Amino acid sequence: MWLADLKLDWEGRTHNAGGRYAITHCCCDYPVLSKDATQAARDRWEAIRESFREDWSKKFGNWPLERGKSWPGHHIRDLKHGGDPVDPNNILPTPPTIHDVLNKEYPRCYAGGPPWNTVGPDLPYSDY
Repeated sequence: MWLADLKLDWEGRTHNAGGRYAITHCCCDYPVLSKDATQAARDRWEAIRESFREDWSKKFGNWPLERGKSWPGHHIRDLKHGGDPVDPNNILPTPPTIHDVLNKEYPRCYAGGPPWNTVGPDLPYSDY
């Protein structure tokens, strides 16, 4: 899924690294955690969610809101598949409607079915 590589592109003082092409059409095959382990990860996230948003806001500006409600924090590597629930590099504020789409697409991606089991277009995802 393309979102998984957002944190991999970076720009240094002397060069750039990363790239979207290598993992644009990839879905990982991390094993599914037990329901108890997934719930424990969700509980960890819920316990720090507000302080996480406050810390994020200090670095990047106010955590986004929609109609007075905070955007969800999307876990790029999802909790059900072992994503770190409190790693700032694994959490991205996401508009609620987009978060809903991602929550529907992630299971399809992990299942390995279409369209996630086929190679997509080179553009606009490659860094030409």
